[in-house]
Amino acid sequence: MPVVLEKNIGSQQESVTILNLKENFFDPNWHFHPHYQLFTVLEGTGTRFIGDSIQYFEPGDTVFLGPNLPHLWRSDKIYFENNSELKTHGIVLYFTEDFLGNTFFEKSEMSVLKSFLEKSCRGLAWSGKTQRHIVEKLIELANIKGFKRILTLLELLHLLSQSKDYQFITNESYTNLHKLSETERMQKVYEYVSKNFKESIKLGDIAEEVNMSEAAFCRYFKKRTNRSFVDFVNEIRIGNACKLLSQNTMNVSEICFESGFNTISNFNFHFKKIAGKTPTQYARALKFSF
Repeated sequence: MPVVLEKNIGSQQESVTILNLKENFFDPNWHFHPHYQLFTVLEGTGTRFIGDSIQYFEPGDTVFLGPNLPHLWRSDKIYFENNSELKTHGIVLYFTEDFLGNTFFEKSEMSVLKSFLEKSCRGLAWSGKTQRHIVEKLIELANIKGFKRILTLLELLHLLSQSKDYQFITNESYTNLHKLSETERMQKVYEYVSKNFKESIKLGDIAEEVNMSEAAFCRYFKKRTNRSFVDFVNEIRIGNACKLLSQNTMNVSEICFESGFNTISNFNFHFKKIAGKTPTQYARALKFSF
């Protein structure tokens, strides 16, 4: 599979690019680009990797990412199967900081917007009324062009700059340390873990996959993700467990083993450590959120 780190986006003739993405699965490549990106999932499930963050995604997942923040929406394994009839659908909007000129956001009237854009370097995940408004506006923006599109985007950015309905996605200390020469290696890690997290994953297997010694791989991975490889695998597994709990079709014991854990006690320990609740508490919270 080709690896894309720096993504070529949009027409040189337009200031703002909006894509209505309808595919069998979302772009499975780990990449970044110099654009701001506003993206919402309308259909599809899986795991999103943004900087040092790993989260389960489903319809409604809506984020705003600053320039050069690496990301990947990895659709669930079933989307890649030959006989799968599942589809994904998302709307993404791209623009650069100079889309209205080099000094537009330096003007005093733009100080609030400039501060908001600076926050996006950590990625922002939206919720509540603001998230619903973003989805409506993205659908609207996809159907208009020209000057009206620019005006509508500015109105949306103004609303977002006033809203508190967001959470930062990456840790405050996160820095993009990825290089073009290393991208294929990280891509292989994501691919391998996404396909095999339900099985026992040995450090030696993944180190061999990327042609490194175990010690060198551990140092490399920790430096670029702010976590150990074991913690990374467990976060993928807990993300899968959260998805299964939300579907309410399996009991906790079944979800434990379906997510790659060998014992209920180990599953409960890591679930509470990562999700902040026990699986039962998490399921109960989901029930009362509807």
